[in-house]
Amino acid sequence: MTEETGMADETGRKAVKVLFVDDEVIEFRSLKKKLATLTEPPLAIDYAQSIDDALEKLGADKFDLILLDNRLLPNADFRETVPKLRGSGYTGPIGVVSMDISDGYFQHFPDYGVDFRIGKDEMDVEALQYIIREYVTYNVPDVWKDDYTR
Repeated sequence: MTEETGMADETGRKAVKVLFVDDEVIEFRSLKKKLATLTEPPLAIDYAQSIDDALEKLGADKFDLILLDNRLLPNADFRETVPKLRGSGYTGPIGVVSMDISDGYFQHFPDYGVDFRIGKDEMDVEALQYIIREYVTYNVPDVWKDDYTR
């Protein structure tokens, strides 16, 4: 996993750029630790502690995927934060990450511009690889191609 955005791995493939938005830096550290073994695809992960910080980063750089904590202060939940991200012009995939995705309002996530939801306890290397395959345009490595031909 590359830590700086825009970096390529040793094979020259450009890293998938992920913006992780969470008001608790410990969650970002936890995610980085979980993804430390990820080598495929190459990954560049950046962190924003607030929606305003995320909007600033989106204005300065291009991201392939946003992983967004459901509850960010002072906004209530994704129903307020995701429209701000979409309003900035970001059209890529946005996933809401939450400790509990069972609340009824999660059933309406597509109405707010959210592409998927995932529990924080479910986020690991395999889950992120699946998300990237499903939501991010990426040149799939040969070793994964068998999964698509079955």
